[in-house]
Amino acid sequence: MSKREAFLEATCKENVEDFLRFIQLHKDKAEPFDVEEVLQEMPREQREALWRRLASLLRDILLEFPPERWEGRGEEEDMQEEPTADSKHAVAVVDGVTLVSTVSLQVLQDDDPYSPLLEITRRLHDVLVSLPVSEAPLQNHIHALCEAWWKKGLQEKERFGRTAFFVSLQKSFILKKPGAEIQRVWRLHDVLLSLDYTSEENKQIIDLLLQCFHRPAHIRNDDGKRFLVFLFSWNINFIWVIHGTIKNQLEFYSKPMTTHIAEIYFRAWKKASGEFLEKIESLCIQDFMQNAIFLHRSSPVHSKVRQIVSYFHTRKDCRNVDKMLYNLYRPILWKALSAPNFEVRANSTLLFTEAFPFYDPSESNEKIDENIQKQLDTAMNLLDDPHPTVRSNATLGVCKILAKCWELLPPTIITDFAKKLVAELAADSSSPDVRCSVFKCLTIVLDNALSHPLLEKLLPTLKYSLHDNSEKVRIAFLDMLMKVKAVRAAKFWDVCNMDHLLARLAIDSHSVSKRIVDLLFKSFFPVNESEKEWCNRCITLIQMNPMAARKFYQFAYRHTAPTNIIKLMLAIRRVLNSCIQVDCDMTDINDSNKENSAASPALLGKDMAIVSSLLEVVVILWRSVSKALKQNEEAQKYTCAKFGSVMSKYFQAFEDERATVPLIQLASFMPPTAVPMFSCGVMSRLRRMDSGAAPTQYSQLLDCICSWGQAANILELITDWLTDSLPKKDKATSGRKVCIMETVEAKPDLALAYLEHLFSHTSTREKVLALGPKPLKQLHIVLGNWKLVLYSHLSSTTEHPKHASVETALSAFKHHGRLGAHLQHNLSDGRDYLLSLEHVAAWVADRVLPFLAKRSDDDSEDSEKSQPQPLAAEITESFLTVCRDVLLVGLGDETFRGQILHLCSLILLSEAGYLCIPAVLPILKEVANSYASEDSKEPEENQEDPTTVILGVVSNIFQKIIELLARRLRKDPEEGKQLCQSAVPGLTDFLQVAQLWDRAPLSGVFSTLFAVIVVEKRHLLQKIEHPEAVIIPESVDDMPPLSRILLSVILKSQPVTRAFLAEVCTSVDSEAIGNLVELAAVLHVLAVIKHAGQSKAGLKSAAVSVQQQLYKHAVTFADSTDVQRVIYESSVKTLNEILHL
Repeated sequence: MSKREAFLEATCKENVEDFLRFIQLHKDKAEPFDVEEVLQEMPREQREALWRRLASLLRDILLEFPPERWEGRGEEEDMQEEPTADSKHAVAVVDGVTLVSTVSLQVLQDDDPYSPLLEITRRLHDVLVSLPVSEAPLQNHIHALCEAWWKKGLQEKERFGRTAFFVSLQKSFILKKPGAEIQRVWRLHDVLLSLDYTSEENKQIIDLLLQCFHRPAHIRNDDGKRFLVFLFSWNINFIWVIHGTIKNQLEFYSKPMTTHIAEIYFRAWKKASGEFLEKIESLCIQDFMQNAIFLHRSSPVHSKVRQIVSYFHTRKDCRNVDKMLYNLYRPILWKALSAPNFEVRANSTLLFTEAFPFYDPSESNEKIDENIQKQLDTAMNLLDDPHPTVRSNATLGVCKILAKCWELLPPTIITDFAKKLVAELAADSSSPDVRCSVFKCLTIVLDNALSHPLLEKLLPTLKYSLHDNSEKVRIAFLDMLMKVKAVRAAKFWDVCNMDHLLARLAIDSHSVSKRIVDLLFKSFFPVNESEKEWCNRCITLIQMNPMAARKFYQFAYRHTAPTNIIKLMLAIRRVLNSCIQVDCDMTDINDSNKENSAASPALLGKDMAIVSSLLEVVVILWRSVSKALKQNEEAQKYTCAKFGSVMSKYFQAFEDERATVPLIQLASFMPPTAVPMFSCGVMSRLRRMDSGAAPTQYSQLLDCICSWGQAANILELITDWLTDSLPKKDKATSGRKVCIMETVEAKPDLALAYLEHLFSHTSTREKVLALGPKPLKQLHIVLGNWKLVLYSHLSSTTEHPKHASVETALSAFKHHGRLGAHLQHNLSDGRDYLLSLEHVAAWVADRVLPFLAKRSDDDSEDSEKSQPQPLAAEITESFLTVCRDVLLVGLGDETFRGQILHLCSLILLSEAGYLCIPAVLPILKEVANSYASEDSKEPEENQEDPTTVILGVVSNIFQKIIELLARRLRKDPEEGKQLCQSAVPGLTDFLQVAQLWDRAPLSGVFSTLFAVIVVEKRHLLQKIEHPEAVIIPESVDDMPPLSRILLSVILKSQPVTRAFLAEVCTSVDSEAIGNLVELAAVLHVLAVIKHAGQSKAGLKSAAVSVQQQLYKHAVTFADSTDVQRVIYESSVKTLNEILHL
């Protein structure tokens, strides 16, 4: 029996195992059996018989095991095992039938009857629709069969093609690598032409088609792009739907994705014709043009729309693009260029200049020239627009036109534009943005080499722009100079001479200085020249401008290798050596350097200013390559050895104070053994320093000590001086100490100055903290003992001659708190130093606050008796400042916060506690801020929750502060105003934090503010006796004193204003405001907010709440006194003004 007959015989249910064996042989590449060969060898009758037998086999298998049972979902639990095994067999048979059917399509002849094959495909199509997810391979095979049927163009191809297309589209969304499936979608795109766009049954496919515009994989893929372009030509009504989908998604496209979208639009337009072309132009392209003109520049989609429109502008070289742009822009662009709204004019200016020139190629040359001349006149007029944004955009556009069309424009037009830019707009005093735009955009013109001759003549007139009062203009000017240098349009020093550049380098910001160095680097550090030339240029630069020289070498490391920096340092060393004639070190100087060294003494010998500047340059250069030196130990040793060998000579020869500073800094870069004569005397100099010494006298020495790893010595000296300056308890101790410190007396002021420097600079602070807890804890204890000195000054009316001064004791007290904070952060795992601060808080409460209360004594009290009170306030404020810093850096825990808030309460309860209000407010702000991130964890606050308790205390303390401010304003208006002004920064910061809470307890802060403002204003209104005195306030200056301060703080911030207005609504709606006078007071507050132009939505909401309450009093006060009637009428008028905003 032949293979054909055997295969035909096996294709039935009875011989299904043989059939599956044949299918397996076909799949096995090592076996010679191939279904396609067998089918090709079969005569037509045998193929027909085979298809009939296949149809019968498929029908029998599907009747016995329908797809619903293929996942083993039997009706009875005990039957689930057997169907699962049989279902695998059924799947294998269906898969085999699918394989034979697919191969049959490949060998099908034009005149072959294929009814059985059609029946098979129908059944398999139904199977495909109902297949479980687990049978993906079979799904793929049936999918391929449907696709092949569509391509063959057989009966019912629309049905099978639709399913193949639908499945491919779905799979392209779910596969991780959908490239192949997207390609298949494109191959099947003609299926869409057979679908009815308006049919409900195709709605699912339409939804999937629109999803393609959301998928980056489809938009980026070449075949996907072709498919998306094709969709624009599927149905004319689908164009608007696609466009709407893209517009909705535009905000979420990245910049590259937007470029792909623009390309899709362009290709769709290019391929379209007839009615489709008109729709794409009017519904899509012109819509984008209008949006690019009329959208606010702050809109999230404005930049994307501009990008799409700009893509069409860049394709002006393609056929018909010019005509399309001319026709679509004509009805909208020219009107927009003269629109009243400046944003519309600015947007249209960008489009107009970017797409320039607009013309219809089909018109005559004379007509085209006339149109272009009108456009050039329009561009010139836009440069004179009253709004700076439009002028800036016009500047950009004109520069692009000049760069693009220089050789095509008449010379007079070019000259007019160039002079307008350089002579007028570059000096536009009304707007730094316009001036900045000129310099930024001239770099575009410089890209066209034909512009260089004209600009070479015009640019020198701009030299004073280097000194523009706007930093961004100076930066833009320097960027332009670098462009001039890069394209060799002119010599940059002809545009702006060297003296001006160096003068600006000496004094300007980092951004400007960096650019000047970029410009000048090759002039003063020509790396291709000899080291001798580097030195000569360095000396020249110093002579021209020493400050500029220092700035220049700060940035030098950005432009050359560390090796060159070190070579320059050593070259400067040789020059310095030649000044002091160090014969022993001349062996490493080559002939050219010997010549230089012979000339150097004559040049530098008596000019200490240049010598000092050279030393400063060496310090700057060394610091710039310090990291590189640390990574190269050999280079560091060599450099230290070279400089160390001459440092003693330098100290002897260069005794000028300006030279000494960089010498000490140089010494700090080297190990102490490299500078033995200097290093051994540093501690002695620090001990002998005068108490009132300026920081410049000791700061360098302290840096040296720390860099040499001798921070322990200076810390010991500080501790000893502070210990010896404390009051002695017995004479024996005192005598022994005097004997030890006979040569150098204790200098507590200087010790604290040293300590201040050590902890104010990161490098020294790290060295000190690295010493470990023992010496620092000892210092902390000693500083804490200075509270006794402070208390002695508080409790006595005369100053004790043997005690340190008040200033010294107060400084030690502050440093005790600051040191505790550092130790808590760096050296403590528990809360030892927080506990120390809490003990200090208790000391302040017990010992200092009683003296603060004496402030309220009789004013006739003599000045001596009143001296302790300012000191008590100063001590309290100093401690609160330290506590604020501890909270600010996040070191305070809940216990600490509670203790400090308790202290604040005690301070405010004392008679003169109001003096400390400016120091208490920052504490409240930091405590509230520490809980700000937790404010939304629970929808309802728990009264027992520690957070709720502490924030409740904060709210109560704030209420007490407002009461104290009001009381001081009543008792002593002048002092009260000063106190309120000093509290403004703290109030501003605290309210910024409080507005983050929209629920209790901190929402009570705004209740307090609202209540006190209304009460104060109500009090004034109640005192009015004449109707003429009823005046609606227009600004905060028209409000009573406390309200004036509070409203000025509230109106500084939009969020705070909104929170305050929300409280107004809540209070009025709760009917807490019960009479006409109080409602009038509320409206006076709202009138002030209205004139400030703040939060219109919140203002109207508050006005609506007041309106509901105010109309209740319309009848009540109709026949009341004149004053009440006027108050009511003015309130109604104010209310209407707010409601009609």
